[in-house]
Amino acid sequence: MFSLSEFKQTRFYQEAFEEGKELGRELGRELGRREFYSSAVRRFLALGLSLEQIAEGLGLSVEEVRELAQ
Repeated sequence: MFSLSEFKQTRFYQEAFEEGKELGRELGRELGRREFYSSAVRRFLALGLSLEQIAEGLGLSVEEVRELAQ
């Protein structure tokens, strides 16, 4: 049987670990992007911009803006 420290030194573990880190980074970027757009949409709505204006300005679809506004 492998001990934990020996297992962590295997190629399988190293590849799986790196893959997990990359997936975590991608998820973090997506969550950050969504939070940024959600905040921007709320601010623009408070300024009186229409959904169409916000969508055009942010490069999103009107449906995406509508979802982020909720």
